[in-house]
Amino acid sequence: MKPGLEAIIGLEVHVQLRTRSKLFCACRNAYGAAPNTQTCPVCLGLPGALPVLNAEAVRLGLRLGLALGARIQARSTFYRKQYFYPDLPKGYQITQGPVALVEEGRLEIPGDPAVRGSEGPVQIRIERAHLEEDAGKSLHDQRPDATLVDLNRAGVPLLEIVGSPDLRSPQEASDYLKALHRLVVFLGVGEGNLEEGGFRCDANVSLRPRDQEAFGTRVEVKNLNSFRFVKQALAFEIGRQAALLEAGGAVAQETRGWDAEVGETRSQRTKEAAMDYRYFPEPDLPALVVAEAEIAAARADLPELPEARARRWRAAYGLGEDEAATLLQDPAFAAYFEALAAACGSGKAAATWMLGEVSRTLNERGTGIDAYPLAPEALAELIRLVEARHLSFGTAKDRVYPALLAGEGRAEALVAAKGLAQVSDRGAIEALVAQVLAANPGPVAQFRAGKTSLQGFLVGQVLKAGGGRLDPKVVNEVLEEGLARG
Repeated sequence: MKPGLEAIIGLEVHVQLRTRSKLFCACRNAYGAAPNTQTCPVCLGLPGALPVLNAEAVRLGLRLGLALGARIQARSTFYRKQYFYPDLPKGYQITQGPVALVEEGRLEIPGDPAVRGSEGPVQIRIERAHLEEDAGKSLHDQRPDATLVDLNRAGVPLLEIVGSPDLRSPQEASDYLKALHRLVVFLGVGEGNLEEGGFRCDANVSLRPRDQEAFGTRVEVKNLNSFRFVKQALAFEIGRQAALLEAGGAVAQETRGWDAEVGETRSQRTKEAAMDYRYFPEPDLPALVVAEAEIAAARADLPELPEARARRWRAAYGLGEDEAATLLQDPAFAAYFEALAAACGSGKAAATWMLGEVSRTLNERGTGIDAYPLAPEALAELIRLVEARHLSFGTAKDRVYPALLAGEGRAEALVAAKGLAQVSDRGAIEALVAQVLAANPGPVAQFRAGKTSLQGFLVGQVLKAGGGRLDPKVVNEVLEEGLARG
């Protein structure tokens, strides 16, 4: 892409709300049931069936809106968005408009210095978040001669979050999506399961000269259901549009789909305008009126938000931004870390174990932290032994931690039974250092001649001679003294 061109990106994110029932009827809102078993006259669009709004969906919408610092509309309305498709039995979708429950929010993400010229966070504006019902699902790959329709998802409550075109690169789009996903999951607004369609987005992208205010022709890329696909699809689409413009062509306003197998976007249809949907007020639903007391109750019920928690961890425990972000991968993982840090007395050490051995164990077993066998207090006992230098980190990791996972007992008892306590006695370490220096005259001579990197080799030899039980700090001190004496 020419340096003079700038990408303009806005995301429309659909969040499936975590309710027991659908948006306008009592059918279950659950994934995985047999096709067309979670339906009723309302979500099937049968004549005479009337919708009734799900109050829990409204509460969850309020919760996310307040977390985004948005303005809550005291009065909003529902409209019919009309279009034809086999999985839309009513022939229209009930959605909010033109006023939404949530308007004018914001979400902070790391800015992309490659396109902005400087580092630092940027505020991405949220135009609105509105309630709407989902459509059913068309299955095109089950039979060669027909398309099958599953209407279990018809009427499932969604919150569509419309972001302003403030994103400037595929990286920023991915960061925005991750930050929004984390907020949705931590608030309990939605499960956020991308594979099941519980969190998906459409991306709008255009290019313009950097010195131009007006936007270029916008292309929509539909149904991106992974952070990786968002980056890949946007990178391809930006490159495709740039090639067209640089060759003197024009970008057509259209809807495109992402083909992950081929790695390219493909044209699906020309882009509809609002008039094509023939919006008009939903006659079977009154206006949604939210009392100030309901807003106050939702605000009082808000938990500590993920970014606030990350700032607290960085300040209290000295964690880096990447460490804090990884620890916030899901609410249960973050809660375990908090409990572990409190129990062992060191947030930094707790983070090291969570991002190291604990994560490795979970990855190997293919489970989440909910299935992790050690209580925070049990792992904290091991960490305290290491922090107090009663046990080396290597021995803790390689000998004691596996025994804890196997349920062989508590950390202190295992260290005593296996004779693994760390040796810090200077006299014993001085004797081992002398042996190692005498056994390695070549490396010692090279070290004294200026090849100081060999100190690590010699430290390793001393630790090996001590069976992995020596205090590395004392080993380094004694070895430096021995090497300095010549």
